[in-house]
Amino acid sequence: MRRALATGLLAATAVHAAPAVTAFAPARRALLPELTGTGRRDHVALTFDDGPDPASTPHFLRLLAAHDIRATFFVLGAMLERDPALGRDMLAAGHELAVHGWTHRCLLWRTPRGTHDDLARARDLVTSLGGGCPRWFRPPYGVLTTGALVAGRRLGLQPKLWTAWGRDWEARATPTSITRTVTSTLIGGGTVLLHDSDCTSAAGSWQRTLAALPRIIGWAQDRGLRIGTLAAHQAVPR
Repeated sequence: MRRALATGLLAATAVHAAPAVTAFAPARRALLPELTGTGRRDHVALTFDDGPDPASTPHFLRLLAAHDIRATFFVLGAMLERDPALGRDMLAAGHELAVHGWTHRCLLWRTPRGTHDDLARARDLVTSLGGGCPRWFRPPYGVLTTGALVAGRRLGLQPKLWTAWGRDWEARATPTSITRTVTSTLIGGGTVLLHDSDCTSAAGSWQRTLAALPRIIGWAQDRGLRIGTLAAHQAVPR
């Protein structure tokens, strides 16, 4: 009996955690391009996680407006709840809001029910801002579970990870290192992950990301790549 129970528990854990292998970026880029965020070859999707934060996000909004660029923000419900007006400002500026969860907790440690409730709560708050129901979700740390995939399907949320990141959450990151890390793997059709808040990162890390952003934008535009939201990234060009 004990052996059968242990075997069943191990099997259930394996099923729960199996999608987490997608957190391994090289395999994900090669085998799961849609999940990774691969889109139009003439386009780059610019995405930000962990906001909105009134201390930092408005700086990103002003910089993006100066470059006439729209981006996708994967928001935390707990952050958005503190300043829903900022979320409405982001929508009014043409940016896209997506779901990063209610709190920034690895989904491996959540039950399927807890995962569903976390995503649903964040989705409903985003929807309440008047921009329609969000289309995408990105799990904290990029770690998916079977429960997350099932919940996403039920809630009308499609998982989207990334092809290039800046490792901008690290205390040792600099604008130069962020730019170099992003551009080392970024190609046309790629999705960039950055952070517009330091709520889960090294203190002040958003300032280095902000300084790197014009360099990343210039790098992409010099190569004839358009930059925009995930919705534009997935659209078929006319």
